[in-house]
Amino acid sequence: MWPMKKYLVEFIGTLFLVLTIGCCVLTPAGTGMVAPLAIGAMLMVMVFAGGHISGAHYNPAVTLAVTLRGKSTWMEAAKYIVAQILGALAAMALVCALGLHSNAMVEPRMFFPAVLAEFLFTFALCWVVLNVATAKGTSGNSFYGLAIGFTVLAGAFSVGAISGGAFNPAVPWPFAE
Repeated sequence: MWPMKKYLVEFIGTLFLVLTIGCCVLTPAGTGMVAPLAIGAMLMVMVFAGGHISGAHYNPAVTLAVTLRGKSTWMEAAKYIVAQILGALAAMALVCALGLHSNAMVEPRMFFPAVLAEFLFTFALCWVVLNVATAKGTSGNSFYGLAIGFTVLAGAFSVGAISGGAFNPAVPWPFAE
């Protein structure tokens, strides 16, 4: 396998995940209740597309969790995170090229609830990834993409109105209204 292939997969997966988030959140008419479905579905299909190549983290928090579990080296994690941030920045540039932008500011009274919501559901996402995609007991499970995608879907429906529902430190803050 081409040595850079897994980093390219992380870049592409993160790009499409963040692009979907940006387009859903910043579309002038809004996507309303469909946004969490679109975001969860995009994560699911990208996990299915790249899971067998890179592990399909697409999220620095997931990469950190997988590394703490011992399934990745710190050097590998650093390279993954760079690829993920570059993918997120490319997505942000594409969203801007599509003419979408945000002037949204998080109200000071909503800052703590937004951070708490993001922390809780990022934790839930990492917990699910560790237990469906990296645990010995689930080895050979080919349906982990569903569990991971639906975790983001459930989180976005649950707290999307509070935090924007990104659950991913690579997502630029203006995308999470």
